[in-house]
Amino acid sequence: MIMPVEVIMAEEVIRSTNFITQIIDDDLANNRCTKVHTRFPPEPNGYLHIGHAKSICLNFGLARDYNGECNLRFDDTNPVKEDIEYVESIKNDVKWLGFTWSGEPKYSSDYFDKLYNYALELIGKGLAYVDELSPDEIAKYRGSFTEPGKNSPYRDRSIEENFNLFEKMKNGEFKEGTACLRAKIDMNSPFMCMRDPVIYRIKFASHHQTGDKWCIYPMYDFTHCISDALEGITHSICTLEFQDNRRLYDWVLEHITIDSHPHQYEFSRLNLEYSITSKRKLHLLVQEGYVDGWDDPRMTTISGLRRRGYTPASIREFCKRIGVSKQDNNVEFSALEACIREDLNEHALRRMAVLHPLKVVIENFPEGKTEELEGINHPLKEELGSRLLPFSREIYIEQDDFREEANKKFKRLVLGKEVRLRYGYIIKAERCDKNENGEVTCVYCTYLPESLGKDVPDHKPKGVIHWVDAHDNADVEVRLYQNLFNTPKPGDAEDFLATINKDSLQIIAHAKAERDLGKAHKGESFQFERTGYFCVDNKLSTDELKVFNLTVALKEDSSKASV
Repeated sequence: MIMPVEVIMAEEVIRSTNFITQIIDDDLANNRCTKVHTRFPPEPNGYLHIGHAKSICLNFGLARDYNGECNLRFDDTNPVKEDIEYVESIKNDVKWLGFTWSGEPKYSSDYFDKLYNYALELIGKGLAYVDELSPDEIAKYRGSFTEPGKNSPYRDRSIEENFNLFEKMKNGEFKEGTACLRAKIDMNSPFMCMRDPVIYRIKFASHHQTGDKWCIYPMYDFTHCISDALEGITHSICTLEFQDNRRLYDWVLEHITIDSHPHQYEFSRLNLEYSITSKRKLHLLVQEGYVDGWDDPRMTTISGLRRRGYTPASIREFCKRIGVSKQDNNVEFSALEACIREDLNEHALRRMAVLHPLKVVIENFPEGKTEELEGINHPLKEELGSRLLPFSREIYIEQDDFREEANKKFKRLVLGKEVRLRYGYIIKAERCDKNENGEVTCVYCTYLPESLGKDVPDHKPKGVIHWVDAHDNADVEVRLYQNLFNTPKPGDAEDFLATINKDSLQIIAHAKAERDLGKAHKGESFQFERTGYFCVDNKLSTDELKVFNLTVALKEDSSKASV
């Protein structure tokens, strides 16, 4: 089910300069175009990932910066792999990132009638033919990068015969894989995409937009350029793997009767370390149950990042920082984390949560008494005010914040030593209880009543630790995430599934948090002081139990976060 989201408009930004903006500036200056018109053309065969976010920010950002237009067009030419669920998720992601498209969403299927007629035009010009080679035979005849291809035995059919056979394809008189329509270009071309590419194939599948009207569907390379031309796209921007295909893009438009001839420009795709940006592989992760759906917080899909607590602004900033170029490179995951860390540091309210509770009894605090201590909501934003923290004789601290013995580098609670409670008193550990396994189960302390909010002569606690009241708190579930893969380039592995990190998710079922976190809203983010930034899971949280996802640690080296 697709969760509704609030549309957040992207803020105005200073336009970044790159080779595409330089091309656009030159086109405008020389009147090759008067208005910039781009498009974002995803195939609805899966959810969008972080690589698509780069393309979204580029195409919609150019339209915004140049006061132009950007179309959202679904490349829906393969009904076998496509679904309306993916259509809706894509719309949702684009809106969530802060962008809106021109007019209604468009579909390649809107142009199926026109595409069919353009195919007839190529046949009529002797530039397309119906081939009855099998797919394997077509691949064999195509040759290789070192060997030229050879002509199909069906290549020289008459125009009339090709018209008749293509009509039979359209009427469902051929089985799948027994016939296709190919462009007649050059089987000796050094570019494989120009060796008589298939432009129509047979698929007996119901289409999510056109139903059962068609059993032949155009290929992407034939559809894409014509759709761009029909929509008046001025700058058709795609990733570098389509660079050779630009020759086919231009060939099709040069050999049909159409007024517009857009130009295609290629930029490097986003390769993010420790992540996968192949829809086929992402599909496999979902289908085989390696992750909890397309929106699993360990996935770098846009919906997964959203569920984990990433914000639209952080993703837009990340795309801005990595820039647009023609050079392939691998971006460190820490670059993405830095963007969300900076955003949440600015906007997230501060709260305290104890993930691994250890009870502390303050023996000289009156039994039955509860005080209300004041904690600020944000250290940099006084206008956000403060909240009241219940404090009584019994509290919880982190297990790792107590040791019976420790060296001077340990600046937390040690037997016989003092520490300050965040927003509270100075306490001193006097003794502790242990279970039969030697594990500490309770620490007994004393406190300095005069130490609230002030220093006390002759008492210099070495550190500050967080805590929650043992009787007035919220029981929460916390989910800690690591990278889904153990290697920086899982896509390069012979078996990428073998690189999955089996410890990528740790579930802490019984954490203790400030009481108001039990009423936090889905999607709301907080800084758990001294730990990291957490987001209320928008899928698993209920009124009875809030589930918090770790978005990012406070520092790049998470081992330092609790020091």
